[in-house]
Amino acid sequence: MPSPKQKIKIPDSVATLIRKMHPKLKRKIRAGLEEISADPHSGKALREEPAGLMTFRVSSFRIVYRIAKGPVVEIVAIGPRKRIYEETYRLVKKDT
Repeated sequence: MPSPKQKIKIPDSVATLIRKMHPKLKRKIRAGLEEISADPHSGKALREEPAGLMTFRVSSFRIVYRIAKGPVVEIVAIGPRKRIYEETYRLVKKDT
């Protein structure tokens, strides 16, 4: 029996970014979010700070997320690989 899907929690800033994306990229991102929802461990754990985050590859973009308590996956950031890790570090540092 397949495990139940996890609930995806997307911050308003990330939801706005997704809405503004090109339709093809938007479909790929949504498919990636579905895959994360079905199996949160399908991404790769980040090796360095900030700890506890996972990354999922979608074309040249990355979805950075954390597996929260209960059936929830929190999306931290979405963006191009070139700058997503700097952005993630800045966002996580701001939250602490």
